[in-house]
Amino acid sequence: MRGPNLNGKIDKDWLRHELFIAFMDARKRKTNTADEYKFEVNFAENIEILLEDILNGTYQPSPGVAFVVEKPVKREIFAAPFRDRVIHHFLYNMCAEWWDRHLIYNSFSCRKGKGTLFGVKRMEHDIRSVSNNYTRPTYIIKLDVQGYFMSLSREKLFARIKWGLDRQLPKGGDKYRLLKYLWREIIFDEPTKGVMKRPPYSAWNDLPNSKSLFHQPKGQGIVIGNLSSQLLSNIFMDSFDRFVTETLGYKHYGRYVDDFYIVVPKSELKKAIFDIETIRKFLAGMGLILHPNKIYIQDVKKGVAFLGMVIYPFGIVAGKRFKRNFYQAAYSYSQGFKENETIVSYMGWLKHIRGKKLCDKVFSAVGWDYQY
Repeated sequence: MRGPNLNGKIDKDWLRHELFIAFMDARKRKTNTADEYKFEVNFAENIEILLEDILNGTYQPSPGVAFVVEKPVKREIFAAPFRDRVIHHFLYNMCAEWWDRHLIYNSFSCRKGKGTLFGVKRMEHDIRSVSNNYTRPTYIIKLDVQGYFMSLSREKLFARIKWGLDRQLPKGGDKYRLLKYLWREIIFDEPTKGVMKRPPYSAWNDLPNSKSLFHQPKGQGIVIGNLSSQLLSNIFMDSFDRFVTETLGYKHYGRYVDDFYIVVPKSELKKAIFDIETIRKFLAGMGLILHPNKIYIQDVKKGVAFLGMVIYPFGIVAGKRFKRNFYQAAYSYSQGFKENETIVSYMGWLKHIRGKKLCDKVFSAVGWDYQY
C-alpha cells in the first residue's frame, strides 16, 4: 500500500534534520554489523534517499535478521535493518514525549529516568506505603500477560496509535499524515517475510510456538527488540493501566512491560482476589490472556521477587538469576571473554541494593581483591 505523497507539504529541512538526529540516536545503539557500517559510510546520501522515500510515500520496512537468545530468558529476536531503526528512533522522538506525559507514573519500561531499578524501587515504596513500613499486614498480587508481544493485535495497536495522534496533533495536517503513515508501515510490517535466520537454527526447536512470530496468525504479534516495539508495548497497555488504577481504584499498582502488581492491605485482599477475574476479562477484550500459571499472592514480609531482585523488610537483595549471571559474567571477564562494561553494569546495580556480600563472594571466587 503506497503512502501519502508529502512532497512540497513537509518541510524538507525539518525532516532531514530530524532524520539525522534519529540516525545519531540509532548509531549510539549500534552493534557494528555490516548493514550499519554500509549506512554510516554514506550516511548523508542514505538519509537523503530515506527522506525521498518517505516524502514520496514509498518507504517500507526491509527484511531483518531473526535469532534466539537464551538470557535473561529464551526468546526470539528480530533485528531490523539499520535504515528501519532510524525510522524507529524518528517515531520515538516524535511521539514518546507526548505519551510519557500521558502514561501513569508507575509504568516503568522504556521511559527516560525509569527502567528496572526504578521499578524495583517503586515496588518497595508501594509495599512500605501500604504496610506502614511493614507494621500493617499487607499482601501483593503479581500477575503476568501470557505471550504479550506475540498476542498483540496490530489492528488494535494501530487504533491506539491513532488515538494518541488525534490528541497529540488535534488539528491533523501533514505532520499527522506523515506519522500515521510511518506508524502504519512499522506496525503492519510482516517481519517473517524474507527474514534471514541466524544460526544455530536448532535454537528454534524447543522454543514454544506461542513465543515465535513464525507461528502467529496473520495480523498478530510484533517483534521483540526494536525501540518502536518497546514504546508500542507501553502505549497499548496504557488503557489497562488506567482501568486498574482509575476504574478499579488500585493506587499502589505498577507495571514493567507484561509484568504487573497490586499491593493491598490484608483487609482489602478478598476484593483484590475477586478483581483478578475482572482483570482477566478486561485483558481478554484487548486480545490478551492473563497467564493462568503466574498468579502470585503473598505476604510482603516473606519477600517479593520482581525484575531480578527480591524485596524484603530489611532491604533489596539480588535474585537467583542475577546472582548466577553475575558469577558467569565475572568468570568470563576473568578469562578474557567479556568486556568490563558488563561487570560495571552489575556493580552499578549492586550499589543500589544490599549487594556487598554478593560482590565479595563473586570477586573472591574469581580471585579478585576489590574494596566495595
